[in-house]
Amino acid sequence: MRAATRATLAVTLLVFLTSLPSANASALTPTKARPSCAYANLRPTAADTALVDRAMLCLIEQLRAAYRLRPLRSNRELQAVAGKQATGMVRDDYFGDDSPSGQTPARLIAALPYGVHASSLATAQNLGWGTHSAATPAGIVTAWMHSSPHREVILTDAFRDVGVGVSPAVPSILGHGARGATYAVEFAARG
Repeated sequence: MRAATRATLAVTLLVFLTSLPSANASALTPTKARPSCAYANLRPTAADTALVDRAMLCLIEQLRAAYRLRPLRSNRELQAVAGKQATGMVRDDYFGDDSPSGQTPARLIAALPYGVHASSLATAQNLGWGTHSAATPAGIVTAWMHSSPHREVILTDAFRDVGVGVSPAVPSILGHGARGATYAVEFAARG
């Protein structure tokens, strides 16, 4: 944890689970070492956010595969929510699950076609920000895997869909002018 603090990395979590059986992440053990994901160590810029989004998804999928969990499907609606969350935190200078207006990602997802006609809906969100080497997808995922709540979200087998968003900056209240990145990943399942 001290290393993450030195790297100025903070993570937060929103979990909104509705009748969702979750895998016990502490009982899972990985199967084998993971191959590397392209661009996993890329520090985001405005020109390469799509590459960073793909690298983040690749890292999450490799972790889930190592723990013998089914893959997630990339979902455009969830990706839009994640992108708005990441850029909104930088633009509005906050870091947290709820926007300054009180809007939550779970409510946004429930109001989208993704959730409107679902008989059940479960969502979770992992947020992270970092500067320097901690701003990379690999840096953020490593921090999440060392955080029990974030790890549990990543390793919840019941999730089916995912959306990744990154902003190549950090809220000024956190980064104090340092170059970095802010991430949001939306996980969901609908019945």
